[in-house]
Amino acid sequence: MTTDEGRVSLRRILQRFTASEAEIDAQELRRESAECGGIPAQQCSRGQLVSVAGRLRTVVYTPRTNLPTLEADLYDGSDVVTLVWLGRRHIAGIEPGRHLTARGRVAVRDDRKVIYNPYYELDSPK
Repeated sequence: MTTDEGRVSLRRILQRFTASEAEIDAQELRRESAECGGIPAQQCSRGQLVSVAGRLRTVVYTPRTNLPTLEADLYDGSDVVTLVWLGRRHIAGIEPGRHLTARGRVAVRDDRKVIYNPYYELDSPK
């Protein structure tokens, strides 16, 4: 091992000890998202067809008079993308803490990134 490699590994170890739990979790989510082939949510832009992977933070059913919606916030360690299923009250497996990969076209609503009616794959529970 060269001295540069030793410094890098020492730096990583020190970062692990000094980082907060949220920072470590975000790093892990970014790594898992990259392994699944997802692009970072932070890099997604309006109109782009994307595949994002991460963990569902919240899942909310919004009863509306015209069209009920199920909304879930997907966090990949870099940013949040809101997944919106129109006309749905519940989807089996869509629950907070669940890991999934979603594909669709990004829209922006109220300065938030949104994918309407995404294709999704549930990852096995960890």
